[in-house]
Amino acid sequence: MKSECKYSFLEAKAKLEALCAYQERCSFELNQKMILWGIDWEQRDQLLADLISSNFLNEERFASAYVSGKFRIKRWGRIKIKNHLNQKFISKYSIDKAIKEIDLDEYWTSLNYLAEKKIRELSAEKNEWNQKVKLYKFLQSKGYESDLISDCIVELYKNRESTK
Repeated sequence: MKSECKYSFLEAKAKLEALCAYQERCSFELNQKMILWGIDWEQRDQLLADLISSNFLNEERFASAYVSGKFRIKRWGRIKIKNHLNQKFISKYSIDKAIKEIDLDEYWTSLNYLAEKKIRELSAEKNEWNQKVKLYKFLQSKGYESDLISDCIVELYKNRESTK
């Protein structure tokens, strides 16, 4: 059963252009939107091609904006960002290029900030081992790499011991 198309080709094109002008989008998101609107696959392909040729839609630009936003605002790590971009079917090339834009010092600072904030929340936990496990799992859920998490936790507890 084919759903009725909500918009004509030109109306859909105008709406998609407005969506892309407002915020960076990827072809997966726009394709999902067009499916909801009942646009058939041939017109979807043509609309996406038009958006790409008129530079409303650019995968690398989307990946760069996505990485920047998720890292700076939500403080996500590289693993979580990559996974979410993969779910949007962004190419490995675009993902890798965007991930390289993250400053390593800023990345380390963000990881430390999250760890220090979480350790204050875990201060009621008396068992240091349980505290470290909870901290590790939290940082892992934010998408940070295991080796960096381990280094951060060691450094954090070393600093805490020296201040006692």
